[in-house]
Amino acid sequence: MNATQPGDGSAQRRAVETRAVDWLAARRDLIDPAEAATDRVLFARKALIETAFLVGLRARLDPEPLDGGYAALLDQVEEIAARPSYRELIARDEQALLLYAGTYAALRLCGRGDPEFRRLIMQATAGGYASVFERVPYRQLDLLHTLELCGIQHTLPAMDDVLPFTLLCNRPNVVKLADRDIYAITHTIFYATDFGLREPRWPRGFDPGAAVELLEALLVLTMGQENADLVGELLCCLLCLGVRESEEARRAWEFLAGTQEADGRVNGPPGVVHPGLADADDAYGHWATGYHTTIVAALAALLDRSPKVVRRHRPPAPKPRPAVEQALRRAVVWLADTSRRHDPITCLPAAAAVAHAAKALGEPEIARTLLLDYSERLADADTEMWQKHGMEVVGEFAVGLRAHGIVCSSLDAFLKSAAAAVELLEEIPPQAANNVQRLVDLDLVSRRCAAARMGSGTDASRSTPDTAAAGLPEAWKSYHLGHIASAVRDLAHAGHAQHRIARDAVAFLLAQQSSCGAFGRPACEDPTTRVRTMLSWTQSVVTALATVHTTRFQ
Repeated sequence: MNATQPGDGSAQRRAVETRAVDWLAARRDLIDPAEAATDRVLFARKALIETAFLVGLRARLDPEPLDGGYAALLDQVEEIAARPSYRELIARDEQALLLYAGTYAALRLCGRGDPEFRRLIMQATAGGYASVFERVPYRQLDLLHTLELCGIQHTLPAMDDVLPFTLLCNRPNVVKLADRDIYAITHTIFYATDFGLREPRWPRGFDPGAAVELLEALLVLTMGQENADLVGELLCCLLCLGVRESEEARRAWEFLAGTQEADGRVNGPPGVVHPGLADADDAYGHWATGYHTTIVAALAALLDRSPKVVRRHRPPAPKPRPAVEQALRRAVVWLADTSRRHDPITCLPAAAAVAHAAKALGEPEIARTLLLDYSERLADADTEMWQKHGMEVVGEFAVGLRAHGIVCSSLDAFLKSAAAAVELLEEIPPQAANNVQRLVDLDLVSRRCAAARMGSGTDASRSTPDTAAAGLPEAWKSYHLGHIASAVRDLAHAGHAQHRIARDAVAFLLAQQSSCGAFGRPACEDPTTRVRTMLSWTQSVVTALATVHTTRFQ
């Protein structure tokens, strides 16, 4: 890996571009469909158009003549496109028009357009199929943009008419976006902005600040997943929108520069190509799994340095505060009522969540009946029971009891024993700091004693959105409400309750509340399983929403 060079960002990015293009040029024979094995021909055609497009953008975005790796790539593209065996496939495979039209567009941008190549594209476009079969919106934008660069006239709807139907323009929930959805968003921005060379006519209600916020949230997630391909595309999108004042963009550059290998290659994410394409040939697999991400890294650097790409002030991001109070109150009432009908030994975490949330709402009386009931039923509980639940749960339950002046003799004995154990420690390990703080809050351990024994390390696992948000899309896909609630709680604890990722995760959780107040849809018939599952989910979500609600007043 290449270390970043602080203080010289433009030079570093130009180096990223040069190394990437030189690596691609050294392997340019692999984009030739005529030289590819039968099962690799389509992949070679795809790589050809993507490589050609990078070269065409270089000609548009930089007034200097093509040189070095760019010139070598252009010669290769032109040589391939001149063959009848390549260009005449347009008439035989109209559904793949874009694979060929993009190649022509790139040559045209470089001043090497060919009249016969153009005529074939025009015929296919006007032939009643290639340009009119059903496409998802961003693919329709791809067609419109490519025809524009080809200089081909058509009667299709304008790009501005297609934009309202795209994922980007319909306020997607960032937690729910799969990789394919993120690619749809990035490509929408590429085509709509003509790679940063024009200002689109965005649909009514579209908020550029929200779009930038979305891109930055996706950068957080994709950097956490170490997906250099999507990181590069999202970085390109910020540049296409003219945004350079971005902490996430700065970190994305560091990530890409650190990921680039010494020879210029940038490795793609797992699954970027079908295993069958790469398994039998290490050299080919090395190229196939890295060529696209390497192109994207070069494109990001090209957009960054181009004097033609728009530059504008960062648009303000919306900062709506999640409205959780009503949903939280309904959930706490359901959780308190339902928990009373179950064994306090198994439902103690739910009782602790009720106490915590009632306090956050400023309505401790919601928890009083449940706390009285549990304190009586747990009066003779043994130490092992309290230890099993851990200090986070036990401490919160104890705080709830104390707020109402309720005594539970077995709990008091356990807490005094725990406090005595702290007094015997010479040093409190970082992982136990929160537990000790619970005892301090309960006035069972003095602050001076805790401070004197606290270790030098701290638990920083909740310090950034990256770590707290890791795995959120997968948790959404598997309907793991507990994981999502835990991530929301961690984000709120770390001061990121207003982050786009946290807000969208909260929005998803709120949509899972049923009319009774419980959270989650168990999708099963057994009544016992349903209640047990909803108890677990509601307990987790209540704790998370209470933390979010509390941060509104800090």
